Amino acid sequence: MEYIGGITEETKKQYIVVKIGSEQYGIDISYIDNIVRMQKITRVPTSQFYFKGVINLRGEVIPVMSIRRKMGLEDDVYTGASRIIILKFEQKDALGIVVDEVKEVINLGPDEIDKLSHSSREAKEMFINGIGKNGDELVSLFDINAIIDEHETV
Repeated sequence: MEYIGGITEETKKQYIVVKIGSEQYGIDISYIDNIVRMQKITRVPTSQFYFKGVINLRGEVIPVMSIRRKMGLEDDVYTGASRIIILKFEQKDALGIVVDEVKEVINLGPDEIDKLSHSSREAKEMFINGIGKNGDELVSLFDINAIIDEHETV
């Protein structure tokens, strides 16, 4: 166990840094099951506006959500860097979210994360539970449970 400034490596959490528009967001790696290239998303009629549809991933049908739409941003524009991140939860089904790009994996300790106050938050901030400091860059950390709590089936 190596100590770094009073924090052990074991107390740090890993986050995958993704880009959505020009912003960087971190997703706790413990929620991530898989990262796949964009593929055909089959639309499902009468689903919530932020659901793009479903994909078939190795025989499993997985709903795919537009995180952009959920946060009230402009619609997704797919590029060669676009990815679907498959999130897995203990008590819920898998869910895919579309991101513009997957950048890197970072380790953040408690002293490198500033929590957000819950007052006067914008729609997109409702899904953020902190800001991580990765060197000289700031990374908004997704509160995956806040995104999923509203998750209704497609």
